[in-house]
Amino acid sequence: MASHLHNLRNRRRLRRTAEEHRKQQDQRVAVIGLGRFGSSLANELMRRGWDVLGIDGDARLVQKYSDQLTHAAVADATDPEVLNQLGVHEFTSAVVGIGSDIEASILISSNLLDAGVPNIWAKAISRQHGQILERLGVHHIVLPEHEMGERVAHLVTGRMLDFIEFDDDYALVKTVAPNVATGRPLGQSQVRSRYGVTVVGIKRPGEDFTYATAETVVEKGDIIVVTGKTRAVEAFTELP
Repeated sequence: MASHLHNLRNRRRLRRTAEEHRKQQDQRVAVIGLGRFGSSLANELMRRGWDVLGIDGDARLVQKYSDQLTHAAVADATDPEVLNQLGVHEFTSAVVGIGSDIEASILISSNLLDAGVPNIWAKAISRQHGQILERLGVHHIVLPEHEMGERVAHLVTGRMLDFIEFDDDYALVKTVAPNVATGRPLGQSQVRSRYGVTVVGIKRPGEDFTYATAETVVEKGDIIVVTGKTRAVEAFTELP
């Protein structure tokens, strides 16, 4: 009996150790290209506790960020053998931060796919570039300039205080509450059925954000967080 319990504890300990190791492995990411986009991303990932391998062909950039990242290497990532030597095939995530050199971006993305990296993000400088990467099989395409321009356009032209759009034409918006949502409980205002949006959060001046419910009464001047189809959210935030 004692032997059985000892073996059971050992198995549990080994399982916990394996799980902790897996989690540690999952928090490793290779960032290829240490320009403005790649270096900013790499530093933010470091801040969040991830192990970051930074790779760039420019020795000056690698030297600049070597003390800030877990590892940094001067390397030509368009060569699959170089990536193999760096062990990138063992990573669960990789980011291709190179945008201006489209040929290099495509070659590196292809190498990562061939290496079997399960989660690949790649920066694109145009929709055409993004479509090529998507056809290759890259899992996540990032269009930072386009997405930021689109976001700022929404903020400039409307009453939105913040705007985030997702791939499936779904948006999350922070805005000043229009009159149609104020003065009575949200369940009675029928915001969802009439305008196709859902109020998920509310903030009153001097208070923190709180979740909104059907009983929540929004007052004039409150800031609300709204979700829904992009067109519906845009139309709702334009209401007086």
